[in-house]
Amino acid sequence: MGVQLFSAPGMMQPVPYHHVAVASGSRHVHVAGQISRDEAGRPVAAGDLRGQVAQALRNTGYGLAGAGAGFADVVRLTFYVTNWSPERIGDFMAGVEDAAAELGLPQPLPPSSLIGVDYLFEPDVLVEVEATAILD
Repeated sequence: MGVQLFSAPGMMQPVPYHHVAVASGSRHVHVAGQISRDEAGRPVAAGDLRGQVAQALRNTGYGLAGAGAGFADVVRLTFYVTNWSPERIGDFMAGVEDAAAELGLPQPLPPSSLIGVDYLFEPDVLVEVEATAILD
């Protein structure tokens, strides 16, 4: 399986993610929105965007691993963040960086979107992460 990540000439540079992913393979892995909960469903990093981003990425990694994939196979990440404002990017990116080496998360990230939302399904949830990966 091959995933090629790049940002084509003419696209905005630098950004903390690649603009384009090209993948070959036939198995699609879709990891549903992951939040900052441990395996027993207990909240992790309540009220802390940085900590919640890192934990949500860890949980995404567990889902990928369960399907025989890893972050090197990811072609798309979508982040939903409550009460988003540009001033929160530092805490958001710190959470990504906290988890990156531990999880083998490529830097820059695969193509990613960060979508600000008013709220998620429970009031303590600050971030939710979805992933799409392609495998042979």
